Amino acid sequence: MDDARAIEQIREGNDDAFDEIMLRYEKPLPRYLDRLTGDRELARGKPGRKRLLVDAYKGLKTASADLSLKAWLYRIATTNMLQHRRRSKVLSFIPFSLLGDAIISRLRAPTAELDERLAIEDALLKIPVAQRTPMVLHFVEGFRYREIAEVMGISTEAVRKRVARGSKLFRSEYRDESEGDQR
Repeated sequence: MDDARAIEQIREGNDDAFDEIMLRYEKPLPRYLDRLTGDRELARGKPGRKRLLVDAYKGLKTASADLSLKAWLYRIATTNMLQHRRRSKVLSFIPFSLLGDAIISRLRAPTAELDERLAIEDALLKIPVAQRTPMVLHFVEGFRYREIAEVMGISTEAVRKRVARGSKLFRSEYRDESEGDQR
């Protein structure tokens, strides 16, 4: 079912259409938030998920049929994550390397691959969230700049600049992380 038809059915009271939409995005949205925050518990946790479901369901009841559903859902997820961060006053991100089940999979990975993955994750988390968000949406989630602009509520040109600046910072941080591993 396409997005426009699903929105129409939701407005008509068909909750199965909403379930289908949420099933379609149940893996990509937490993966995006996990990459964005480095906090798997926040990305996959019930409070954030519940808030997303409530906001999406309420909004879809009044949304126009030509809504870009994917961009709109990512915007809700991003906004909720930022609000949660502000409320809980978490000032630093939890590095991926400290996550429980990720440690086990990393222990099985070859050392060179593990070192590179850790350097990439650490470097990414050092990029300011205003630049990290469009980078993750573009490079990890495959969004186009136009879609990212919709998600973030900024111009396409601003997205382009943030991705470029973030990429430059990332290369610098990654180089520092890689050189630090060789010392």
